[in-house]
Amino acid sequence: MNIPFGIANLWIEDDAITRFVAIALLTCSIVTWVILLTRLWDLRNLRKLKPELERFWRATSFDQGLQAFSNHASNPYYQIAQLATKASTHHQNQSTNHRELLQTLNYSEWMARSVKKNSIDTVAAGLQKGLTFLGSTGAIAPFIGLFGTVWGIYHALISISSSGSAQIDQVAGPIGEALIMTALGLAVAIPAVLAFNAINRANKLFLADLNRFGNDLLAYFVTGARLNSGESSCLFTFRTTKTTITSCRQST
Repeated sequence: MNIPFGIANLWIEDDAITRFVAIALLTCSIVTWVILLTRLWDLRNLRKLKPELERFWRATSFDQGLQAFSNHASNPYYQIAQLATKASTHHQNQSTNHRELLQTLNYSEWMARSVKKNSIDTVAAGLQKGLTFLGSTGAIAPFIGLFGTVWGIYHALISISSSGSAQIDQVAGPIGEALIMTALGLAVAIPAVLAFNAINRANKLFLADLNRFGNDLLAYFVTGARLNSGESSCLFTFRTTKTTITSCRQST
């Protein structure tokens, strides 16, 4: 007698727990691929913004430099530069009667806190979206599949013992079906781990560029000149709390 075996028969013949495990693995797989494709597309768009940095630094005024950035709502370079401007203005406009937060922070410390700790860390937190799910899926999906396998083998052995016959076709078929769950768990976990590593590496590369921009921006606001600019060209004028500085990049 030919007995059908395979994924379809596994779904039809097994109980609710096996079906729940299969649905859980399928859901994790779909979400993993959605996160992977979405985050790679976002990172691709972020990398396309890098050429705008040079146009920003070559601007003749800070406002003109901000306009060199596109997609203001989703451009982290623009957001950091704008928040740095607001932080600088906030520090300068504080009166002597309202300096509770700033009384222990000079201008340099305040700008470093605003640019690096607040602005860049906020962007970095946004880049972590989906990584927790990918890491968790890569870690637990094999165990979910293994649980499905153990549960399937248990029911297969119960069925064989109740039939009173232990022929090879009656043993190998149900147990082979149960092992499918382990394979499904690995099929979900492997892409999740690869996606986690790929996105994490891309995030680190982008954050390195973002930190360099933050360092240059901090140096400009504090000293009036970009760090290691490498060529001579005057940038926009910036008024500090004590003096007015014209930012010029000197050749090295």
